[in-house]
Amino acid sequence: MNIEEQVEILMQGTEYGDEALKKAMTVELRARLLLAEKENRPLRVYCGYDPTSTDLHLGHTISMRKLRQFQDLGHEVTFLIGSYTALVGDPSDKNKARPILTEEKVAENALTYTEQAFRVLDHEKTKIRYNGEWLSKLNLVDLIRLGQNFTVQQFLARDNFSNRLEKGEPIYIHETFYALMQGYDAVAMETDVQVGGTDQLFNIIVAGRKLQEALGQKPLVGIITAILPGTDGVQRMSKSTGNIVPIISGANDMFGKLMSVPDSAMSLYMRLVTRWNPHEIEKIEKDLASGVFHPRDAKMKMSSEITAIFYGDADARSAQEHFIKTFQQKEIPDEMPEYKLQDGQTVVDVILAVKLVESKSKARALIDQKGVRLDSEIIERGDMPFPHKGVLQVGKRKFVRVI
Repeated sequence: MNIEEQVEILMQGTEYGDEALKKAMTVELRARLLLAEKENRPLRVYCGYDPTSTDLHLGHTISMRKLRQFQDLGHEVTFLIGSYTALVGDPSDKNKARPILTEEKVAENALTYTEQAFRVLDHEKTKIRYNGEWLSKLNLVDLIRLGQNFTVQQFLARDNFSNRLEKGEPIYIHETFYALMQGYDAVAMETDVQVGGTDQLFNIIVAGRKLQEALGQKPLVGIITAILPGTDGVQRMSKSTGNIVPIISGANDMFGKLMSVPDSAMSLYMRLVTRWNPHEIEKIEKDLASGVFHPRDAKMKMSSEITAIFYGDADARSAQEHFIKTFQQKEIPDEMPEYKLQDGQTVVDVILAVKLVESKSKARALIDQKGVRLDSEIIERGDMPFPHKGVLQVGKRKFVRVI
């Protein structure tokens, strides 16, 4: 693959919110690739992940997919676990301060991250590092010297801070440390390229590049990926909104949730999550526009491709067959009543609320007999919080869409 083809692949799915900035990063990426080729060395590429929870969903993997593209092109990739930045909490996409995690909780969460990441990344080609290696060695004087490179105005100009300031909501001093810490990560690893979502634009383009330049390094190239919407096709994929596609819940679950994504979001999913190159995606879009390709078939192809990334071709084929049998062959009706899920409701609570059975004992009995399913997956316990929105099936013929 020549340099122009590499640039096309690596810039696919990027979003900077400013066309001039995108062009500048494209030019710098091309120059850095040419220099690496001339010097016969790989680029040093990284993305950081703060272990603030134990499980990853598809939205978390967008940057990993970009890292994998760099790996496939022969570059050196570091999966950086933010063992120290997680102690502060990233304020980038929040309208209030994140809760402070303990070191023990961060370590516990980090254990599951790498295992899940290797569903996307090449295990043999991935370096795993923890930013506590260098951040733990910084003293107060070091932090002051890092801070001298920035103004308070730069931080207050960020949307999340300016909005909070306007509303009279608190902005804590420790929140400004986060960008300094992340910027120093780039310095410590002598980074050529940093990958991150649009919520990381300030941390990467401003903090990382500025600190590298101040400390005598060549400023990194920021590859800023778009944010993946959830299964509703509108809001950012997030556990709090229940619109996620988990990456460890099984091939059938992943395939089914991907098939529920609205047609309007397919283009973004193809660009951000699949292994397809820009020309393959353009052909699918062209065939959809002309009517050659039915949206259902295109979504089936997309769902199969994404499921195969995480579970392999065989499981993806099996998941597609399961979906066709369960949904397309009318085992589940197209029309059914809807029920709006309430906070704190258990599985039994929902079954009773929609009057699919007469009593708690009958609901529990059906669950024990494996007669209750959510999106075709058997529910094992009735006292658990309702897992997520979807099609609830009680017995063979009773269905309700939980929204």
